[in-house]
Amino acid sequence: MKADYDFSKGERGKFYHPDAVFSFPIYLEPDVNEVMNKLANEKGVEVEILVNEWLRANIKLIESVRRTN
Repeated sequence: MKADYDFSKGERGKFYHPDAVFSFPIYLEPDVNEVMNKLANEKGVEVEILVNEWLRANIKLIESVRRTN
């Protein structure tokens, strides 16, 4: 790294977008990815949609178990 950097020609906020949404990438293990891709293709949806559906179902299950305890 340099000791000093010249930002005198920099433009503040050039890449700032107040409505921008950041999503963390999720990497599936190869065996899980293969199954999810197959199921998504069979269902005719994107893998992301299928994974979100499965995660929501698991969240509901966890919440229902917690309520009964």
